[in-house]
Amino acid sequence: MTGAFLVALGGFSVYGASLQPGVPGQDVGPSVFPTIIGLGLVGCGALILLRVGHSFEAPEDVIPPAAGEAVPQPPRFAELRAFIPPLLLVFYTLVADWLGFLPTAATMVLVVALALGASWRLALPLAVLAPLGIATIFMKLLRVPLPDGLLPLPW
Repeated sequence: MTGAFLVALGGFSVYGASLQPGVPGQDVGPSVFPTIIGLGLVGCGALILLRVGHSFEAPEDVIPPAAGEAVPQPPRFAELRAFIPPLLLVFYTLVADWLGFLPTAATMVLVVALALGASWRLALPLAVLAPLGIATIFMKLLRVPLPDGLLPLPW
């Protein structure tokens, strides 16, 4: 489901970017960045759909648990993890302008890290550092304004 969602989202991004008019005198127009991101999403979604990196163990290769040994259970609600990326995109769309980029992105990174099984000691620094790095790249290098919301960026 996640792979199909990424392919669809990437396709919409590429299509939307193709509708953007060019800017006279500029080599890089407003359609370049959404096209690159869209193609990346399509590629990642296709890799997921094609099960690249998936373990293809034959059932006879799996060692059954010994008598009396507990069978490991998947984490609670493991099958619902496929809904996290689309829900986080909706969350960002609804909340980023009001709350601001940094808190919204930090929340998203924290949720994804914990859903993937990271410990709090890894998830918390990642939730702080990743949005700061992304904000720096977008605002300083690409000159793309990000929503300030309740927490204006110091720069």
